[in-house]
Amino acid sequence: MPTIEQFRNNRNVLFWTLHAAFWAAYGVTQYAGDFFYAYGSEPSWGPLLLIASVAGFVISAPMRYVYRQLWSEPPHIIVAGVLLTCYVTALSLRLVINLFYRELLAPDWQFHSRFELFGGAMSTAYVLLCWSGLYFGLNFYESKRQQEEAMLKAVALAQEAQLKMLRYQLNPHFLFNTLNAISTLILDNQNRKANHAVARLSEFLRYTLDQDPMKKVTLRQEIEALDLYLGTERLRFGERLRLEYAIEEGALAALVPSLLLQPLLENSLKYAVSAREQGGLIRIEGRTREGLLELSVIDDGPGLPEGAPPGERRGVGLANTRERLKVLYGESCRFSVINCHPGLRVDMALPLETAPPEERAAQRAPGARLPGGVHA
Repeated sequence: MPTIEQFRNNRNVLFWTLHAAFWAAYGVTQYAGDFFYAYGSEPSWGPLLLIASVAGFVISAPMRYVYRQLWSEPPHIIVAGVLLTCYVTALSLRLVINLFYRELLAPDWQFHSRFELFGGAMSTAYVLLCWSGLYFGLNFYESKRQQEEAMLKAVALAQEAQLKMLRYQLNPHFLFNTLNAISTLILDNQNRKANHAVARLSEFLRYTLDQDPMKKVTLRQEIEALDLYLGTERLRFGERLRLEYAIEEGALAALVPSLLLQPLLENSLKYAVSAREQGGLIRIEGRTREGLLELSVIDDGPGLPEGAPPGERRGVGLANTRERLKVLYGESCRFSVINCHPGLRVDMALPLETAPPEERAAQRAPGARLPGGVHA
């Protein structure tokens, strides 16, 4: 059985249904009015109104095709065309009605001139103007609805393209850094570590390729994916890289955009760990508060340069993450970068969404595990 939406989208079915309903309503109202006020005792009046309704249904149908040609014309041409079409159609309809009126109700009626055959054309033209008003009104409404749907679809496609562009802009950036790290291990004759790093990198890339940038994953899955990424970096930095997790148990089931945290960690690794001989500390926090998922990535590096505008830092990670959240959540999210002297803190607050229990383990990163100490 077709749905209402399918019915609306089939323009031919919609037109003929409404067209039939209009002329059926015309016949019913005319019969009711004439029955109560003038012709209640006339036995042949019902058949005449039935004929008038059927004739109106048949004769007015071609008006649809005339109006299709007028639809894209200037307003003054549309008005003139509608008036002319209604009057010509009314003449044809009155000719049929008057001939059957004489045949059924007034056999002695003699037409003294041809103009009498078209008597009542003005009142019938008014009925056809009502038909025309409904036709143009419904078509205008449907046209506006289709334009709005097309605009919403275009906006959605643009947002999807923008998100994919931001995600794919980050992936090569991460890949180049990781390959440089593996190259360094090979130059240092640390072949076993390099082989391990390649294996971890392949697992992480397999995970990233399987994930749609438009899709959301649980925070647990996000942390597992990060562990694959950080496994490569741990081989590179060793004890210079120190990690802390402070994530509430309830936050692990919250949904986040896939690989949301990876560019922020990469940024911290570059400025807080790689650039300093003693390395640095990176801390990831997660909690739920009043319908929001709050996430923080904190490092103890040099922070923002003096005089730098608030929230700005070198690299594309912060800017892309901010833009990605803006596209996904609009004004419903918060993103801030705070200089801690020393260190940098990136805070995010997203609308809290949770996955059903049966879906929480549907997309686990291959070979990944939840890092120890993730529940602080």
